[in-house]
Amino acid sequence: MARESIPAGNGSRTQAGMAEALRVDLGTVQGWESGRRPLANMKAGSLLALRRRLPAFGADPQVVRLLEAAMDADRIIEAGLAGPDRDPVHPLGQWVHTRETAHMIAWALTGTPPPSLAHPTPSRRGPVAKGPLLPAQERTAFFSHLRTAAESASRIEESGVLLGRQALYLTSYDQSTDAASWTAHALHARRGVLGARGWTPQWAEARSTAAALARLGDPQPLLDFIERSMIDDDVAEAANLTYWAYWLGALAEPQANDHFMRDRDLAAWDPITLMRCLVYGIHQAPGYVDLYVHSLWALLTAHRWLPMASPEIAGQLSERALQLLDSGRISSRSKRELSAVYYVLHENRT
Repeated sequence: MARESIPAGNGSRTQAGMAEALRVDLGTVQGWESGRRPLANMKAGSLLALRRRLPAFGADPQVVRLLEAAMDADRIIEAGLAGPDRDPVHPLGQWVHTRETAHMIAWALTGTPPPSLAHPTPSRRGPVAKGPLLPAQERTAFFSHLRTAAESASRIEESGVLLGRQALYLTSYDQSTDAASWTAHALHARRGVLGARGWTPQWAEARSTAAALARLGDPQPLLDFIERSMIDDDVAEAANLTYWAYWLGALAEPQANDHFMRDRDLAAWDPITLMRCLVYGIHQAPGYVDLYVHSLWALLTAHRWLPMASPEIAGQLSERALQLLDSGRISSRSKRELSAVYYVLHENRT
């Protein structure tokens, strides 16, 4: 897709042209694009050179930027296909993945491209995969190993909590009847963590559990989580915004575990970038719309200057706020919070 984003007329747009420009054989480029030769297996220097040269050829910088998330997704998928005996430390327990990585994994599991790449692709010739969708047998094996990892995570001391919550969240991408029932049962079995009030060491696990249940069509646990574990708790509210900042890319530094969420230094990420990401993403996740609304309310409550700093984004948020208020898709609390957001947006125009 990076190659295909190069403007027409540039010789590097074709597989042969790209191979010549990079001084590799045609089979190497075809292997990269078909998945037979994962980029993650390249030497670090060669990979860095590729990432630097693609924009010089005219490739879309947004697509090139996603290469890192794609390689993270490759590592997670490779570990999932290999099973629990291949590597005692699962990648899902080694670092906190981002929305971009999750979208890349979902692309391989469901065939749905990330929103940033969901645009028509040109007609293709030669051995170019239409997408990274895994064959049905491999998807079945991946989800089976993922469920095993989620079940065994509690026996791992250091990385078990992170592994468990991230593995369980990813199982919600499996929409087969039996798998959906298993995931729903596993998620509901964690209602103990959902019942805690305010910030607890299990707060991140509870948030992921509630979000995964919303993905499966059960929004009530997420509404309850917002009410019990976020409202009127400054630590939890800060943790939510900090996690959003990391998940959406406003906090760029990689995180090895969930401890970063409790960092009260809100200067560690850019509020304008976070507002932009939340506004752009609110229509892409209907199951989480109430969490988006509450998070925007909390962000604008903490930073009332944001509409003046970014009038264009504020205008888009104002339009979407009116649409949501008229849609009947949000809870009564979200309506009150969104009305408050709308007031702040227009307060800064007077």
